Amino acid sequence: MNFTVAINVMPLKDLLDPQGKAVLGGLQNLGLKSVQDVRIGKRITLQVEAANEQEAKKIAEEAATKLLANQVMEHFEISILQ
Repeated sequence: MNFTVAINVMPLKDLLDPQGKAVLGGLQNLGLKSVQDVRIGKRITLQVEAANEQEAKKIAEEAATKLLANQVMEHFEISILQ
């Protein structure tokens, strides 16, 4: 079976996110003062052929661990879309 797997990669909460801070400043300059914080990450989708959802998730976790996320600075979440 084919599965669409989404991997959301975000910077760790304790680390500075300069891109997020720049976007926050821009939003506040536009008058959106109610926005308190912005974190910028990335979303990666994979088309995975696997026997079941658990196997597809395992393949995506291996990809994220080995290549897609820097675990020193980022964390990731995996979800099956299809």
